[in-house]
Amino acid sequence: MCMSILLSPELREMIANNDYKQMQEVCSALHPASTAEFLSSLNVDEIWTILQALPSSLRAEIFSYFERDRQVEIVEESPRAEVAKLLEETPSDDRVDLLEQVDPKIAEELKKLLSKEDQKDVALLSRYPDDTCGAEMSSDFVRLREDMTVAEAISEIGVQTHLMETVYYLYVLDADGKLAGVVSARELLRRINQQDAPISEFMKKAGVLVTVNARENREEAVKKVEKYDFIAIPVVDEETGKMLGVITHDDVLDAAVEELVENAHLSAAVDPLDDETYLGANLLLLARKRFTWLAILLFGAITTALILKLFDNVSDRIAWLVAFLPMIVSTGGNSGGQSATLVITALATGEISLSDWRKIFVRELMMGLLLGLAMGGCGLINALLIYGASVPLLQLLLVPLAVLCVVFFSNLTGALLPLFFQKMHLDPALMSNPFVAGISDTLGTFIYMALATVLIAPLYPA
Repeated sequence: MCMSILLSPELREMIANNDYKQMQEVCSALHPASTAEFLSSLNVDEIWTILQALPSSLRAEIFSYFERDRQVEIVEESPRAEVAKLLEETPSDDRVDLLEQVDPKIAEELKKLLSKEDQKDVALLSRYPDDTCGAEMSSDFVRLREDMTVAEAISEIGVQTHLMETVYYLYVLDADGKLAGVVSARELLRRINQQDAPISEFMKKAGVLVTVNARENREEAVKKVEKYDFIAIPVVDEETGKMLGVITHDDVLDAAVEELVENAHLSAAVDPLDDETYLGANLLLLARKRFTWLAILLFGAITTALILKLFDNVSDRIAWLVAFLPMIVSTGGNSGGQSATLVITALATGEISLSDWRKIFVRELMMGLLLGLAMGGCGLINALLIYGASVPLLQLLLVPLAVLCVVFFSNLTGALLPLFFQKMHLDPALMSNPFVAGISDTLGTFIYMALATVLIAPLYPA
């Protein structure tokens, strides 16, 4: 920020003097991300003047580091024809994402100004739903033919590297556009003295290649890139088998961060903010995204009130029961929330799958018993401290027994419900802590009051 404040007056002076050479020197001396940071303090016209003074490749790279809201502002307020040229220099996946957020009328104007090839590319990438591999992929990748030699491949790379996000992997396609193999740039350079050697001899064949389908959830790409430590992963069409694009490691990182943010929102029963930021979101929008689930949870809590009403006769006769109800249901909610979080995280990282449900059931069965006994002991201590002098010990044993049962069943509920959601093809993160807590409240209230009705109520005649 300090750099921005210091350089802004100098840049404005350069703009006023039309000193394009100096602009280029200043912008070229810094990392594009740093350049974008200090340019952000200027108005759109000033930013556009400076960008126009730069070589096209540098201009596109700096532009890619602006915040998305700033990019949209620049695109909407700058000359259409020049913006179209900038978009042609922008990586294909970023270009599509940007056009989706620009005013629809302006976006249509810009698409018409793109080259025919880029128009087809935008149409291809736009057809995939959000959160799919197709929506995350870039169609910019090096394409080689099976019959190429080392010399021909190196020459072809030189032709195609314009706008390529990565040239570490070189993809060999057959006549139908299907992925036949992969050659790493390092492996190709190792054979630079074998100019006539066919690349088919040392490429990795299609049978052993790891790919993702365009319509798969992007989480699959995240898992595979993490598992195999890839820099990029090919995306293929599920029906035709043709290679459509690649998802690079930086896109995978962005997708992983977005998934973490989305799961964090869901775990707090908040609708994901999508492309909005916390400070940038309209207050009414933010309230709506929070209200929806709060309302559902509120009406869900009615069941707890109905259960208490059902046992009115018992709670009226045994006044001390109500004092321990918050402790018992909150302990169950906390225990169930812990189990849900552990299982949701393990599902997200691929550590477990639905086929492991029996192991999870047995594990949480034992864990619920252990925690229930431990927390039941704590519950007995609390009961003795509060009512030990006025309520018989045998009656107070209801409290640790209820804690044991509630923790036991809440633990199982918290662990198994995310698996059920996964089975139903819903996001397991929906079974978040507030939902588990709500279910545990209902379950805990019923268990506690039912035990009290059977074990204690007969000692208190109506």
